[in-house]
Amino acid sequence: MRSAAPVPRVIAVVGPTAAGKSDLGVFLARHFGGEVVNADSMQLYRGMDIGTAKLTPDERGGIPHHLLDIWDVTQTANVADYQKLARAEIDRLLAEGRTPVLVGGSGLYVRGAIDTLDFPGTDAAIRARLEAELALGGPGPLHARLAAEDPAAGRAILPSNGRRIVRALEVIEITGKPFTANLPRHDSVYDTIQIGVDVARPELDERIASRVDRMWDDGFMAEVRSLEAQGLREGLTASRALGYQQILSALAGECSETEAREQTIRATKRFARRQDSWFRRDPRVHWLSGAAEHRGELPREALALVERAVTA
Repeated sequence: MRSAAPVPRVIAVVGPTAAGKSDLGVFLARHFGGEVVNADSMQLYRGMDIGTAKLTPDERGGIPHHLLDIWDVTQTANVADYQKLARAEIDRLLAEGRTPVLVGGSGLYVRGAIDTLDFPGTDAAIRARLEAELALGGPGPLHARLAAEDPAAGRAILPSNGRRIVRALEVIEITGKPFTANLPRHDSVYDTIQIGVDVARPELDERIASRVDRMWDDGFMAEVRSLEAQGLREGLTASRALGYQQILSALAGECSETEAREQTIRATKRFARRQDSWFRRDPRVHWLSGAAEHRGELPREALALVERAVTA
């Protein structure tokens, strides 16, 4: 049922993986006569369904979902491209009098969609030189250089994340400024309310382990085998997704399936902590409990939060 009261132009539902964002997004979209815009970087890929916990058509409850299944697994993710697509969807929905409900845990994608954020261009020669250094010496020396040139970026980017290190160094060379100087400010493009779904660490860890077990039961291995035949292993972004990277290692004989499963659980727990830290740094996020004993109250409290924001 559509609320008679006005709502903020955009609602964003954010937080760590397995917290319950997707179901809350569907509820809010249904209540306010809106539609969901995906802000999970890996759900952009066609065929990456089980491992990204993508809602099935039945679970979407008839609510249109946008920016799902738009890229092949061989395409390299690009936040600047996503920003254009997300804002086009948001602007279209607003023009139609619909409420865009942005849902996802990819922090930079959320910020790219709703905040003032201009992306520096690319330089093919600089990128090629840095990627050659990465291939030759691994990410360690490049990360050391990044930490020296931009200590904040060195702390924020994992030493093992070669792709992000290369991009940060490329931006530094192009702009002559620290990479972190180009990160988004807390300056929204849209009238937005952000709702963070909060689950205490022990419970979230249990949810993550249970979710990974369900993924394996639902045919995650078969999904990755199918995507491997479509070029997943060559995809610079998709091949590194949680679970997919571990299963590709198992299929290559680098570890057992059991080890891949255990590694996926551990990596997902670490990732959830990084997601939580990212969103905690944004003072605009309103946190609500998504704990199991509170799950029945979450939709009501989110609804009240949105309506309070309108009347405040």
